[in-house]
Amino acid sequence: MFEIGDFIVYGNNGICEVKDVTTISMQNAPKDRLYYLLSPLHRKESKIFTPVDSGKTVMRAVLTKEEANALIDDIPEIEELWVSNDKLREEKYKETMRSCDCRDWIKIMKALYLRKQERIALGKKTTAMDDRYLRMAEDYLFSELSFVLGVPRDEMEGYITRRMATADMH
Repeated sequence: MFEIGDFIVYGNNGICEVKDVTTISMQNAPKDRLYYLLSPLHRKESKIFTPVDSGKTVMRAVLTKEEANALIDDIPEIEELWVSNDKLREEKYKETMRSCDCRDWIKIMKALYLRKQERIALGKKTTAMDDRYLRMAEDYLFSELSFVLGVPRDEMEGYITRRMATADMH
């Protein structure tokens, strides 16, 4: 269970702060069921009530600084998520994004980056779907890493590149 003041990843809402753990008095809500009151980091005016014991939406603690840097160091070893069937690709991407797992986001980013290079080499443009999922995966990953590491969001890609380059030298 998360505590008041914890920062968590809550589904596609991204990072949220746990503002309260409470019961709610609504007509059909059980009186003894506990709910988190969440405040999304990027939409401070929004409030989300979700049952503490809900399994519908992924809720997990944000990475620690150590976990974030270890993840970046592991990027070269993370396999891309390759889906050769065009019809199944979007469904697989959707499912993977919903996992809220940073490694899964990197798998999508690597696959889409390789696909982009392949298409450019063939004189083709990237697809709107590929662009959408690449942006989404980058946004989710970079937002969390930025928050955890204290690096501005727009400098995250450079930070990752520099960290991977220094790791290669050792």
